[in-house]
Amino acid sequence: MAPETGPLNERVMTEKTFIPGPEDNFAFREALGCFGTGVTVVTTSTAEGPAAITVNSFASVSLDPPLVLWCLDRNSNRYDAFSACEHYAIHVMAQDQHDQALQFARNGFDFSHADWQEDDAGRPRLAECLARFDCRLSARHTAGDHLILVGHVEKVMHRPGQGLIFKRGQFGGFADLI
Repeated sequence: MAPETGPLNERVMTEKTFIPGPEDNFAFREALGCFGTGVTVVTTSTAEGPAAITVNSFASVSLDPPLVLWCLDRNSNRYDAFSACEHYAIHVMAQDQHDQALQFARNGFDFSHADWQEDDAGRPRLAECLARFDCRLSARHTAGDHLILVGHVEKVMHRPGQGLIFKRGQFGGFADLI
């Protein structure tokens, strides 16, 4: 009997199954990249000026009290700026903010390309984002090679629009339904 062919069997033949470990970090990242996430830019103030970092590890934690979290790579060149911050803003980026998110991913200390203002707590606030969560640090948790920052949300802003999505190493968005 000849083996069956078709989409399901082709998919099974290209599957990669493994136990995650240092030798499979790239494959593990590829698997994680299958999950599309929204794109956020987190901003804070430092003694040297404003700092930003583009992250997709953002999640809600609690409605009461209002808590959100994000994860910071302990090897990031922005680790010192964000691991010590007490106030920060998490910006959910709009689809048309792709270039800004990419620029902050490359250099989080250059705000020359951004339209922003500082709030009373010193948090840099970016213009035109879909949503913004102004946070006061609630907790820090070390987890593997990342630091989990839990923020108590002090103020929220949101507006209509399409969000920027990150999946498999690429930025994108949703097509309008007709």
